[in-house]
Amino acid sequence: MFSGKTTELIARLSHAAGSGARVLALKPLRDNRYAHGELVTHAGLRFAAAPVASALDIPVSATGFQVVGIDEAHFFGPSLITPCIDLVNRGARVIIAGVERDHNGRPFEPFPTLLCEADEVLKLGGPCARCGAPAVHSQRMTGSDEAIVVGGADMYQPRCRACFGLP
Repeated sequence: MFSGKTTELIARLSHAAGSGARVLALKPLRDNRYAHGELVTHAGLRFAAAPVASALDIPVSATGFQVVGIDEAHFFGPSLITPCIDLVNRGARVIIAGVERDHNGRPFEPFPTLLCEADEVLKLGGPCARCGAPAVHSQRMTGSDEAIVVGGADMYQPRCRACFGLP
């Protein structure tokens, strides 16, 4: 949360496209915060993206692409694992951005498995909204206990280990 995940994803996809690779960006259909057909950072940087309703749609959508970027991977849950492994096995470079811990601080599927399968892992963190220390958690600021609640700064805050769970 507010660590630059989507910014980094867009930078990597842009670099690959600039090098001549066939690039596809995907996002969950339910991520409707900024734009339907684009990845959008909190700062307003944009990159064309195809919304997909299910992780099962990804292999067909990604046919013929050399580089596939997937934003908000945690929205897909464990169903994202097999499509990602299949894409890699057929020669695609897969770049994934998402939150690895849920709002309770527990591992967020699909990341426990994808982190083990990845050839490269880059963990990004922003400053804690309370004290400025490096944040490793996303604290939900609403009362909902649903696994996924779409929201931005109005609903989540980056928090360090010491401040996580504090009001």
